[in-house]
Amino acid sequence: MVATNLNPPTKGYEFLGPPGAFLITVGVPTMTYALYFGCSETSGGCLAPLNTLWPTASAAVSDIAWWKSLFDKDAFLLYLAWYAYTLLTWLILPGDWVDGVVMRDGNKKQYKINAFSTFLLTMGIVSGYIYRFGPQSFTFIYEKWVGFVTASLLMSIFQAAACYAGSFAPGKLLALGGNTGNPIYDFYIGRELNPSIGSFDLKSFNEIRPGLMLWVLIDISMVCEQAVRRGGIPTDSIILVLLFQLFYVVDCLYNEPAILTTMDITTDGFGFMLAVGDLTWVPFIYSLQARYLVFNQVELGPAYTAAITAVNLLGYYIFRAANGEKNDFRNGRNPKNLKYMTTERGSKLLITGWWGRSRHPNYMGDLLMALAWSLPTGFSTPVTYFYVTYFLVLLIHRQRRDDENCEKKYGKDWHKYCEIVPYRIFPYVY
Repeated sequence: MVATNLNPPTKGYEFLGPPGAFLITVGVPTMTYALYFGCSETSGGCLAPLNTLWPTASAAVSDIAWWKSLFDKDAFLLYLAWYAYTLLTWLILPGDWVDGVVMRDGNKKQYKINAFSTFLLTMGIVSGYIYRFGPQSFTFIYEKWVGFVTASLLMSIFQAAACYAGSFAPGKLLALGGNTGNPIYDFYIGRELNPSIGSFDLKSFNEIRPGLMLWVLIDISMVCEQAVRRGGIPTDSIILVLLFQLFYVVDCLYNEPAILTTMDITTDGFGFMLAVGDLTWVPFIYSLQARYLVFNQVELGPAYTAAITAVNLLGYYIFRAANGEKNDFRNGRNPKNLKYMTTERGSKLLITGWWGRSRHPNYMGDLLMALAWSLPTGFSTPVTYFYVTYFLVLLIHRQRRDDENCEKKYGKDWHKYCEIVPYRIFPYVY
């Protein structure tokens, strides 16, 4: 009876149910490869001529040699070594143990916080390596790009399959949205809430370690590749992309405890959706702009550099200020004396400050930063703006999921709150 109460069958679907889950499971790897083969030196540019896309793609997928070329043994072994390194540093580097939120079984998981120190160690090692052996020694990620993508996909599939199989063991706490009984959907969305081995929590580990840190290493490899081609000095555009994305990652790692209250950690199960998102999509899609600038070099000049920097700083200010207000309020502090409404459940919802301007002001800041990462590539192709476009769709979907959950949780109080704060992300727009 207890297990039934804790793990009720999921009654509804997201992502259009099993057909949608299957299409996304196939579509994410397909899109990752397509963004490389459709925007690279090997394809002749970005975007390749439309009249050649289908004949080229059809010829490739019908050739067994092309399929074999997706796997690179050296890249696979290097990727496994990288994942093992991040796991080892989690284990041996010191860090505080922080409580997560109370789960519905009444327990709290503890999470080891040492991602920032892991990143500092990694940057020290990489910097020393490049200083000793030169930038040409760190161009291997660019050269073996497809192999690294395949390695990360294989790791994602392996983890998702292992966690799905392990979720049927007795005593597992399942995600409320991942217990439908349909294997395609549950494999994708994630059946078990917190797959763990002892004190090691796989979901939170993947969230900000192997993929997020690899994203920066990829950017550094792109800068090294461009510097080698130019004989020493990379362009201001690729440096700007590196600095923006480096700053974003450093901020996330430094504020590691903040992820413990996100929907990914508290609500979603760990399945293929999170595995492939963390390990493949983040490092290899988010670094598209840096990879593009290797072979399509753009010189911005001081004026454009300053303008793009201003967009990024504005986005970061909104993102950090909004999250700061929320975190202060959740922890019982209200230094700005912000107004709030109290629901019948006793919960308090902010209605002034950034959270009075829209229901998700942090998303607005995130999107401005995403735009700033694409602007250094110029306007010769729409492909380098794929990330900000995708991110807009993702955040709107996430906002709608959050609003639906809040409506179930707060009922008529949520409708009252929406009248006070009518805009969802962008004030006066949406």
